[in-house]
Amino acid sequence: MKYKEFFGKIKNDSIAPAYLFVGEEVYMMDLALERLKENYVDKSLESLNFSRIQGKDGTLDRLINACETLPFMASKKIVLVRDISAFLKALSPKEEKDFYEYMDSLGEHICLILMDDNSSVKKNYKIYKHFNKKNQVVEFGKLTDRDLNQWVLSLLRKHGKTMLASDINYFLQLSSYRSRNITVSLFELENALLKLINYVKDKEITREDIDIVLIKSIDTNIFELLDAINQSDAEKALSIFNEMYMTNEPILGMLGMITRQVRLMLSYQLYRQKGYGDSSIQAKLGIGNYEYRIIKSRSRKFTVNQLENIMKELLNVDIKIKTTAVDDKLLMEMLLVKMCNNK
Repeated sequence: MKYKEFFGKIKNDSIAPAYLFVGEEVYMMDLALERLKENYVDKSLESLNFSRIQGKDGTLDRLINACETLPFMASKKIVLVRDISAFLKALSPKEEKDFYEYMDSLGEHICLILMDDNSSVKKNYKIYKHFNKKNQVVEFGKLTDRDLNQWVLSLLRKHGKTMLASDINYFLQLSSYRSRNITVSLFELENALLKLINYVKDKEITREDIDIVLIKSIDTNIFELLDAINQSDAEKALSIFNEMYMTNEPILGMLGMITRQVRLMLSYQLYRQKGYGDSSIQAKLGIGNYEYRIIKSRSRKFTVNQLENIMKELLNVDIKIKTTAVDDKLLMEMLLVKMCNNK
């Protein structure tokens, strides 16, 4: 089921004893958990009616003990297991058999949430099939356009701000959330929106505000980073990267922004080669006047071949970050040095 159906079950008080949370939007998983707690767990009694187990530290006995304890002055107790893959990996074959048998015997007093918060559970896995046949798998994929706009509006209302629909769309375009090639989570999107909210003193956030806060504060650093690569200045590139890292910019967020700017510059160069004029190129790129002027100016410092090579390296690192255990910061630093040396 989709997460919206699960929210409906909470509202109607018709939840099952257990669910498997899967998908890429951990932000929405956490929101669903909070909705559950709001509906069934009194804050003053949270220590009695809510249990959290970290997968790598959990045992089957600990899980059973948490689930067997009856709720106190509440209709249900909520038990959460984060990183369910790590939990299952630590079970012996007998414990695994006992686990699935226990899943089928849970009482109505419990709601057990098994959270796959690192997207490691696949549809052909035993645990997915087990819960899917009972319609107890909740999918948390990327938000659709309509839901995404509603999410932005709700966050704006929460902080007493407004934004035109066209400017919300512009903000989302800059964020690359909708991109299939760049991974941007709601956590990162929320961080960007909060920066806007905190910057703007007036009630309404305008496109100019978006340009100032998002493009000038983040992209200026990105372009300076690309300039350092163009000049084969590894020391400067690493310095700029580490400055952004120290301000708590997420690694994947930085990688996504670099990839986006390189893609825009490469697209500009290719459209220019085909004879398109400025207005046509800007329309095809789907960006504002301010950002287009920057893309146009900066792209001239690179050849098409250079930009294509940089794109390949960025995509390779993106795959490594998502599929290996190598430190993501180290991977980025190695990438920058390589690009400076092989430009």
